[in-house]
Formats: sequence, C-alpha cells, structure tokens
Amino acid sequence: MSDRRPPSGSVAIVARRGAQRIRRGHPWVFRSDVECFPDLPAGIVRIAESNGAPLGFALWSPRSEISLRHIERNPAHEPDAAWWHAKLRTAIARRAPLAREANAYRLVHGEGDGLPSLVVDQYGDVLVVQLLSAGVDAWTDTIVSSLVELTGCSGILARNDPAARGREGLPREVRLLYGEVPRTVEVVEHGVRYLAAPWDGQKTGAFLDQRENRVLIGSLARGQALDCFAYHGSFALHLARNADQVFALDVSAPALARVHEHAERNGLTNIESVEGDAFDVLRAWYKEGRRFDTIVVDPPAFAKTRSAIDGALRGYKDINLQAMRLLAPGGLLFTASCSFHLSRGHFFEMLQDASADSGRAFALRAITGQPLDHPELITVPETGYLKGALLEAM
Repeated sequence: MSDRRPPSGSVAIVARRGAQRIRRGHPWVFRSDVECFPDLPAGIVRIAESNGAPLGFALWSPRSEISLRHIERNPAHEPDAAWWHAKLRTAIARRAPLAREANAYRLVHGEGDGLPSLVVDQYGDVLVVQLLSAGVDAWTDTIVSSLVELTGCSGILARNDPAARGREGLPREVRLLYGEVPRTVEVVEHGVRYLAAPWDGQKTGAFLDQRENRVLIGSLARGQALDCFAYHGSFALHLARNADQVFALDVSAPALARVHEHAERNGLTNIESVEGDAFDVLRAWYKEGRRFDTIVVDPPAFAKTRSAIDGALRGYKDINLQAMRLLAPGGLLFTASCSFHLSRGHFFEMLQDASADSGRAFALRAITGQPLDHPELITVPETGYLKGALLEAM
C-alpha cells in the first residue's frame, strides 16, 4: 500500500478493520490497516476513520509494522506532559500493596497499563525503563521527568537493548537517563534477599514476574528440593527456607556462582549448586533412582516465535516428564512457561501428555498467572505470557 497522506498530513486515517480492533479494546493498528499516514515524525498523532469519525490519539512509529498504538480515546484530550504524569501516577499507585513485601516490582507493564511499548521496573530506589517503540521513545524526557517526581528515585537506566527497538528503527543500547544506577541492587522479596543486575542482567535486571510463585512453592517446600534452570537461584532461595536440602541446577557456572553468593547473603547453608544441562542431568538422576519431594521447572522461553511452537512443546513435555518421574510420592512440582506463543491450552495439554507418559497420577493444586504488577488485559492477549501450575504426585 502506498503512503497516501491526507491534505493536512497531521492525521492518521485508519481502515475499518483497524478501527474495529481499537473499539474491541486492542491498541495496535498494523501498517496494512492504515489508509493514510501522517507526515509527522515519531510521537503522538491524531487518528480517525476514513469517514472522518475521530478515534482519539495514538503513538506513531513510521518504520514499524505496528504503525499506531492507541493511547487516548477522547479526541478533545490530546496527550501532553500532564497526561503522561497522570497515567504514570495511576499505574504506580496500583502497585502500592506490593511495597509491603518487596522493594522490586514492575511499575508500568506497557499495554497492560494503557501505555503501550513502555516498561518501567523498580529495584530499590532506582528504575529501569524500556522504550520499545519510536512513538514512546519520542517522549523519553517527559516520561523520565514524571518518574523522578513520582518516585523520588536516585537513578533511571534505559535497557533499550531488546530486538523490538531494531524493528522500530531505533538504536539498541543501554543508557543512563538520570542520576546514578549501580551495577547491582539488592532486592528484598518476602524476606529473601538477592542481587539484581540492571545493566546486564536478564530482562531489566531480574525475573520479577515469578515473585508470588516463588513464595507459593517456597511455603510448601519440604525434604529434598530441586530448582531446574536456577539462574541466580531466586526459586532456590525460597525453597531453602523450608526444604531440608536444595539443588540449584543450571548450565551456567557464572549463574551458579551468583547462587552461592545469594545463599551466603541469606545465611542459607542447604543449597548445593549443580552445573549441567537440565535435560541430561534429570535423565541421569532418574536412572540412578534419585527422588525429590519438591521440584521447580522454570525454563527460558522455548517458543520465541510462532513457528517454534512444535519444537517448544516437545522441549516442555520432555523436561516436565523427567521432573514428574523424579518426584517422590506426594511430592510437589511447580512448572511454568514464559513463552507467549505457547497458549494456556497448549501448556496444559502438554502437562496432560507428560503425566500420561510418566505412568503416574498428578493432582492440579493451583493454576497461576501473572502478578499484580504485570496486568494481563483480556482484550490484549499480548500482555499475558506467563502461565504456571502446581502439581501433586498422587
């Protein structure tokens, strides 16, 4: 489709399909559903249907397949600095209950908070932001100014290194935006302490989305416990408070070194690091007759694209099957997937298949999703990705 533009050049004209998508509660308008493109740089633009009916305002990304991200329905309320401040204040206030038990959580979850392509995570008194579209990137200074005022933070770091930035025609970089941000920050989470690494750690420095799930399985842990794909040991630390012994299994020696450091930080002496590939180690342990009373399986995303689903399902089934075989009678398995492209339906079908192949019966004790600070909108499937299950070996 050619980039036809209205005479004014200041309004994006959205095709009927795109307008229906907005009215059904999804903010994204793809390039193929834009009839006339605004002759404006990236930022916020007014949008309307081809018949002239106003649709409000959207973030505009000239080079992205997601050309428009709807942010404001009221055509009389053009977003400005005060608008951003009010939206950020609302999102931050929603997280207030979390501060009683943790000093690290997500303040803004993009589309889930009505602020598409913007992520803000808090670690102690510093913030880490991700500005994942050209439209939101144009408002960086305004966003930073409001965050400083609203949180009183001592530093803001931009972890603008995800691949999504490249698709927007933006540089992939890690850049200090305000104050000072140390290389590591101590996170306190329901009494457990560990270090986040804002500059170079996974995601924005740590895995904040599993916080409540770590507390859940940690409170139920007992006996011999196993944390597969342990990374820095966030699950292992919670398991160790109630289990007799915890094995933190990961393929990365540097990650396991951080597990040891975190165990010392918490005064825990019952965590043992095991370096190796989880698939291979679990098979070997099963052949040796090893059994565990509590197991956590929290692997990285196996399905990073839709085309990878079949292979990912095989991987998820394999690792869960091995874990199920290792569980002692009455043992508990917490298993999760952070692959957006793997639906809840596929996830539970995979667990059913693994259970059947294990030759054992498993009771479903709990189904988990995303915590308060990672809101999943039912009209925006892309806001949800994390799904988990607590299973009991009968």
